[in-house]
Amino acid sequence: MILPPHLTVRGGHLQIGDHDTVDLAERFGTPLYVTDETRIRENFRRLSSALTGYYPEVRVLYAAKANGNLAILRVLASMGAGADVFSAGEVTLALAAGMSPESLLFNGSSKSPSDLALAVEKGVRVSVDSLDELRELDRAAGEAGTTVDIAFRINPEITVPTHPKIATGLATSKFGIPAGEILDAYRHALAAEHINPVGIHCHIGSQILDVEPFAREVDVLIGVASDLIDIGVDLSFIDIGGGLGIPYRRGIDQAPTPEDYAGAVMPVFLAGIRDLGIAPELWVEPGRWLVADSTILLTRVSSVKAAHKTFANVDAGFNLLARPVMYDSYHEVVAANRADAPPEREYSIAGPICETGDILAEDRLLPYIAAGDILAVLDAGAYGFAMSSQYNSRPRCAEVLLSGENAGLMRRAETIDDLTATMVVPPWQA
Repeated sequence: MILPPHLTVRGGHLQIGDHDTVDLAERFGTPLYVTDETRIRENFRRLSSALTGYYPEVRVLYAAKANGNLAILRVLASMGAGADVFSAGEVTLALAAGMSPESLLFNGSSKSPSDLALAVEKGVRVSVDSLDELRELDRAAGEAGTTVDIAFRINPEITVPTHPKIATGLATSKFGIPAGEILDAYRHALAAEHINPVGIHCHIGSQILDVEPFAREVDVLIGVASDLIDIGVDLSFIDIGGGLGIPYRRGIDQAPTPEDYAGAVMPVFLAGIRDLGIAPELWVEPGRWLVADSTILLTRVSSVKAAHKTFANVDAGFNLLARPVMYDSYHEVVAANRADAPPEREYSIAGPICETGDILAEDRLLPYIAAGDILAVLDAGAYGFAMSSQYNSRPRCAEVLLSGENAGLMRRAETIDDLTATMVVPPWQA
């Protein structure tokens, strides 16, 4: 197995940064998400540098949905990142982390009136997804006596090589306005009293392992930009979204690097804006690429059972990591306390949830595993805790942040009392 550079093996134990994962499991308990702050910073610098090497006016908006922990948002805010936000909660967290309102873009296909009112109140730009939304936003801004900067989200009708549930630029997607109808939407925005159209926005999907669709997307946006200029839109930014994938199967997945990504999209972007005679900011919305490999999920083996296959039953299930059951996603697994031992047999890593599909990893060749051992599920920083739940009335686990020699909670584990904290007794049961 090929480990990312911040994961090493010392004394038979898996290390993350400067820390022994077995020690972390004993100190904080399991299940446990562990994130290396240094790795996030390295990833941000690399991606940002790859893009700004071509063009200085690049703004990185972290896709907060990937991992919305406040501590992680604070790390990225300190690096100069803004955020692609998808809810009132994400707006509030991003602002609390120190991100400025003008560095946020409120995205989403079904924003409520209260969502839009919050964007108006906080001065956050909005990626508008429908004419109904445009009208409601204009009304909210009018009531507040202000004007709101917007983009429309464009559906470019581009097929991408990823799981269909995370391909967001398809003709059949719920997101965005078809490119053929976008000019009419901008005409409505120009006519609105409290709306200022200043950008265009697109996002074609997630976990994309080929840079060619991104180049096609930029080409579509440049064509739209040309038409928008003709009708009087003054573009201050072009947002090409995120979606750059990572190699969950290192040594097997052929994942593009940030340099590959920049080499594909930046020449198309630069040639396009040069021909149009404009100099907008380029906005990008990475999520997975920034945080996925920064984090592992530590889980303890409760029992080993030989049936039609050998199951290693662990204390983390799809209540904590939903990707395998939702998308048939693959995550590498390391026996953290036997990290230098040779593989001996195949195990399927099964969680405690009352569902047959609660398998975190299937048929993995691992060292001998016994009850009490600690397993590490790799690349769990994106859409891990962020998609967790309390299914089967299981409290969610703690999250720990590492920074050099420091290790501390960035989210405490929930308790049984937390499960009932928002429940109330109906009057007729009192």
